Amino acid sequence: MVTWYSRTMVTISFIQGEVLFAVAWLAVRVAVCMRRHRVDWGHEARLLLMYVNLAVILRFTFFPFSRVDGRVQPLVFDLAEMLPLRLNLVPFKQLLWYETTRDLLINLIGNVAMFVPTGIVLPIVWPRLDRFWKVVPAGMLVSLCIEVLQLPFSSRGTDVDDLLLNTLGVTIGYVLFSLARGLRAKGASSCKLN
Repeated sequence: MVTWYSRTMVTISFIQGEVLFAVAWLAVRVAVCMRRHRVDWGHEARLLLMYVNLAVILRFTFFPFSRVDGRVQPLVFDLAEMLPLRLNLVPFKQLLWYETTRDLLINLIGNVAMFVPTGIVLPIVWPRLDRFWKVVPAGMLVSLCIEVLQLPFSSRGTDVDDLLLNTLGVTIGYVLFSLARGLRAKGASSCKLN
């Protein structure tokens, strides 16, 4: 028996995904500026850091390294293949399933490194996020949104390990940001003394 959902499949290429993200980003930014009746060009320039950060994250979470004939594989939304959801809520369970140490290390290092810039960019773009206890939950929320967005795609999986590793990356990024900010403040104060 053929049902309506067995024929509902949408394929999104990497380029299409990035264009959709860019259009959505621009639409939101235009709406915000129209609502405020002004454009803060300095803030918009800082927001470009977050845009690039998110575009890179989307690239590697939705369109991973797998290639066929030299092309990045598309993202496939298929209602017939959506269920059961590929969801792991047990911490570190998936880490035991990797066939090689190399694959495990790529997953661990990749998930952490991919979110280090988020921990740096968040307090730059939004100065109110100037404390550890503000940046880390905000970064975790970014990761959680991405994990939830992956749920309907049969080629992707939502994993609590990714959330934990991404949050570790945000934490490392914020520590690096704090160290740089401290060194900058120390350098500025020593210049005033001289």
